[in-house]
Amino acid sequence: MEYVRPDYDNCLVNLSNSILKAFGAETSAPTLKMADKLLEKDYKNVVVLLMDAMGISSLEKHLKPDGFLRSHLTGSYSSVFPPTTVAATTSVLSGLYPNEHGWLGWDMYFPELDKNVTVFLNKEQLREDENGEFIESAPAADFHAGFKYCPYKNIIERINEAGGNAYASMPYLEPYPQDLEAILTRIEDLCRQPEKKFIYAYWNQPDGTMHEKGPDSDEVHELMIELENRLEKFASGLDDTLLLITADHGHIECENYCIMDYPEILKCLVRMPAVEPRSLSFWVKDEYKKDFPDIFKKEFGDKFWILTRDEVIESKLFGIGKDHKQLNDMLGDYLAVSVSPAAIFVTHKEAEMMPGGHAGLTKEELEIPLIAVVK
Repeated sequence: MEYVRPDYDNCLVNLSNSILKAFGAETSAPTLKMADKLLEKDYKNVVVLLMDAMGISSLEKHLKPDGFLRSHLTGSYSSVFPPTTVAATTSVLSGLYPNEHGWLGWDMYFPELDKNVTVFLNKEQLREDENGEFIESAPAADFHAGFKYCPYKNIIERINEAGGNAYASMPYLEPYPQDLEAILTRIEDLCRQPEKKFIYAYWNQPDGTMHEKGPDSDEVHELMIELENRLEKFASGLDDTLLLITADHGHIECENYCIMDYPEILKCLVRMPAVEPRSLSFWVKDEYKKDFPDIFKKEFGDKFWILTRDEVIESKLFGIGKDHKQLNDMLGDYLAVSVSPAAIFVTHKEAEMMPGGHAGLTKEELEIPLIAVVK
């Protein structure tokens, strides 16, 4: 496997800032050069369609070079760290690096609540009982923890406030289209309106199927062909439009473990690890802080890089912007980053259910496409 670091001068954050610049809104980071070139022409419609986990490796494994998507590939660029939906899609929507916006991964520690929270769901981190069954997660709070403690203004709001026209077509923003057909139909309807506009769209495939079946599975192969055919048909009906198709991250076949099977590690911890199964933050009891790296490596060898919190901050792994005020507390004492297929879950069922994953430091996870279709 090829291990890489995120390229923060050539990543999703830069794409968002290219869009902001093109629509006259204030930028917060450098722009993406290959996107700037595409945006030089004054299109009536600019659409960014983000397909979850449709990284370069997935395109190359499942689709023909002369097919619709790969034949329109402008170039590859980088996700952010960790290359995972929470961090990456928030970077696209905010135009900020993960160290700035603070949405680091699926499970986040909020010091204000002193608990790990599954941030998108706003529930306490998933746990299991003595029989290995899921314990129903309680709400994290009577408010949304992520938006309260890590607020940001999205690029749609920023463009509209700057006097432009911007819209969303995704399941989690108004008017909440819940499937790909509804998402694409909304884009088509918006594109027929006369004013110049930007549209951000998101769909959660092929990521969902990759998690369930594995990114190299026959099911994913069939889905990728189906998605390509549907997007080609969709693009053929557009006019005076720049359609940019991209991804938030890639995906790999994983080798899964459960932290509950490692009592020597568990005895060291103040709380369960957070962030992601392939990038885990550990909060360690004082008496084990010095020896924790050795204890962890005894179990997992070189499958993970172990970094102290200070090393993580100094390395700018989560981004090169101004650090979020709570970043230190969110990161824990150590960060274990997978540089192998290994992933560590907090429940056995999750480890069994998800043969595919992401959020580590491999090229397959970090390299994403910028596909440009001009109509």
